[in-house]
Amino acid sequence: MSLHEHVIMITGASGGIGNAVARQLGGMGATLILVHRDPLKAERVGAELKAVGTRVSSLIGDLAEAGVPQRLVRQAIAARGRIDVLVNCAGIQNFGFAAEESASQTARLFETNTVAPIALANAVLPHMLQRRSGHILNLGSIFGSIGFPCFASYSASKFALRGYSEALRRELAGSGVSVTYVAPRFTRTAMNGSAVTRMASDLKMNQDEPAMVARRVVAAIRRGGRDHYLGWPESLFVRINSLLPRLVDRSLMKQVDQIRPYAVEASQ
Repeated sequence: MSLHEHVIMITGASGGIGNAVARQLGGMGATLILVHRDPLKAERVGAELKAVGTRVSSLIGDLAEAGVPQRLVRQAIAARGRIDVLVNCAGIQNFGFAAEESASQTARLFETNTVAPIALANAVLPHMLQRRSGHILNLGSIFGSIGFPCFASYSASKFALRGYSEALRRELAGSGVSVTYVAPRFTRTAMNGSAVTRMASDLKMNQDEPAMVARRVVAAIRRGGRDHYLGWPESLFVRINSLLPRLVDRSLMKQVDQIRPYAVEASQ
């Protein structure tokens, strides 16, 4: 579908993937409503996009706070009259040993990665269902299909988002509202700290740039579809893990000793 004149709401628009998605959609003529937590970043990103002719509005809010997702959806509809597409890109990551993660860290991660996208979808659904048109895209992770050592809570949050996307897609069949789940592999963004980045290199993980992931996200918006797992052989590993998880167990358990020093560093 053509995205020209579509109104698209994007969370995490200051971050690597969200920002790259915004730039590509803006270049295709979409009207953007960008959600930021930091007002200074919102001002900078908005100015950069307006300078190249993009129609953009910025909204400020911490998605992990109760009531904020609902407020942002109301403000977005009031500002532009409608939301054609919701793109949930905002996310955070906890890297380290599960035994050392505090309850507050776990809660914050789930509020951002899982509860907020669900709350945003729930808030926008009445609007989309009334119009019998809309698209919700949730950005997950390969780790949302393959539980990875030292990313236990992060993996769990993305597993949950994947399950929600699947269930919601089935629930909305025939409604005119579609749901897509996109799962990138390791992407070079600021969310991945130095320890994680060096670990990825040590384990010889394939790595993508945000712009490449954004192209796949935009393609998924244009053609719809269901689940998109990015990268080879990662997309193959997802299938193997679903059928033969014990086989994947053995492979990942062998890597724990390599991961451990980086997890120790991240916890200091």
